[in-house]
Amino acid sequence: MSSLEVSARGAAADAVSEHVPTLVEDEVASRIFAQDATLWGEAAEEEAAKRLSWVGLPRSSRPLLGEIAALREELREDGVSRIVLCGMGGSSLAPEVICATAGVDIVVLDSSAPDVVRRAVSTDLPKTAVVVSSKSGSTVETDSQRRAFEAAFTEAGIDPTRRIVVVTDPGSPLDAEARTAGYRVINADPDVGGRYSALTAFGLVPSGLAGADVGALLDDAEAVADLLAADDEGNPALRLGAAMGGTKPLRDKLVLVDAGTENVGFGAWAEQLIAESTGKDGTGILPVVADGDAPTHTYADANVVRLVSSTDEHDNDADPTVDTHGAPRHPDSIAAEQPGPADDVPEASLGDSGSLITVSGSLGAQLLLWEVATAVAGRLLEINPFDQPDVESAKKAARGLLDQAGSAAEEPAFVDGSVEVRALGGDWLGDAHTLPGAVTALLAQLDQDSGYVAVMAYLDREEDADLEHVARTLFDHTGRPVTFGWGPRFLHSTGQYHKGGPANGVFIQVTAEPDEDLAVPGREFTFGEFIAAQAGGDAQVLAEHDRPVLRLHLTSHDRGLSQVRSALSTSGA
Repeated sequence: MSSLEVSARGAAADAVSEHVPTLVEDEVASRIFAQDATLWGEAAEEEAAKRLSWVGLPRSSRPLLGEIAALREELREDGVSRIVLCGMGGSSLAPEVICATAGVDIVVLDSSAPDVVRRAVSTDLPKTAVVVSSKSGSTVETDSQRRAFEAAFTEAGIDPTRRIVVVTDPGSPLDAEARTAGYRVINADPDVGGRYSALTAFGLVPSGLAGADVGALLDDAEAVADLLAADDEGNPALRLGAAMGGTKPLRDKLVLVDAGTENVGFGAWAEQLIAESTGKDGTGILPVVADGDAPTHTYADANVVRLVSSTDEHDNDADPTVDTHGAPRHPDSIAAEQPGPADDVPEASLGDSGSLITVSGSLGAQLLLWEVATAVAGRLLEINPFDQPDVESAKKAARGLLDQAGSAAEEPAFVDGSVEVRALGGDWLGDAHTLPGAVTALLAQLDQDSGYVAVMAYLDREEDADLEHVARTLFDHTGRPVTFGWGPRFLHSTGQYHKGGPANGVFIQVTAEPDEDLAVPGREFTFGEFIAAQAGGDAQVLAEHDRPVLRLHLTSHDRGLSQVRSALSTSGA
């Protein structure tokens, strides 16, 4: 039996008290589960009408279980022990958290970086099967990755049609092409958007093939479906949605703190769901996935969400007021480890955010919880939570730059060691002529009351993983929220918020020359040219939206990255 608990303190509790009775009176929960497309206004009705089938997935996805089990056994008999997922956005983030939580291995390839693609394609190929996931069937990243694996399998004497499984919407270009070529195709529900697709074939097929118990995942979601559909003031989804989208003034930063939850990496999945669903029309909620414990201080426009264990297993002998090194811990961190979300949290433990939300529950239950809560928050924000109007603009700009591949790049403002520095989105660079000076000039554009910093790294998220820690350092220096995204995967996540949300972000983009480029079979461009076009296109669109962008290109990866780490760790202090 699965359970969910959501509690709120401070401003979040005030929002719950103000909005939940009205949400109950308006029968919002039951209408969501009845797939009532009118809940988000006339402008959203057409899109919502074809995006609400996710509410029934705990039951409607059941027929997939037998197919997944049979396919997994077939692949096992063929010597397969390694599953690679080629997908972007919700198609990759849900399987990543499902497999991490289940403790099973899966390789998620959601990058266009040639070194990353080469490593995925060249590792244990005889033991590898690949799931190619694309809702639209026209995702360029996924198509390019598929081509690379097809060529590698063929060269190794392995029939690619026995090793590649395609997940896509029925009738998509990929659906027709793959079936004609003899690939195994599993169709997903076409009436579910990508970021709500965790319990469709996009989430279940790769996870199940990797060894996760996806039947139990559906069981946990189904166990709470009636609870989340109830027009009742105790409905956890109504409470969470009200706390997210109903504070006055709006606390539009949602700090997600892993405070012992068993759902590994859950923040990254919730980040794309919330940012892409709400970040539009100049408003939205910016999820900030905390690096480690809750920070030493927060900010007045934040809700702090503590994601706690649903098993209530705690080390009662540990001193909660200090960390493992004996250093004093912030009240938000201490509160995040209290025995349970329903327990009383003293007002003194609210920290300087003044607003705490505590959530516990199994993974399947929380996937459905946050989807419903995000839809509820969208109603309160008066936006359409099912479209992504600004994602296509970056794709279009990237295609334009890709058509110009091979032409000379725009000259940098200056070069500092192994880093080319470019400034877009206004005349803000001033007389800066060093990398630390450029970072300082960018941070001077940061609104100290409502702004945020976004670091976007088009690098190798395995080899360069420790770069993520600069987000915490920048936060400590600026006192403002800092997000970190690996390109190009964040384009299908926070990328929508960057362009469609409030115009109060400053952006740091990091790119690098690959060790060696890699051709995309059957295409006129390389992976190196493609990721460069994606980065350039995103920066171009941000600048067109009057967002200040600092572009840092590493001409020598190791030396340049060391310079960037140093500059981001010391500038603005």
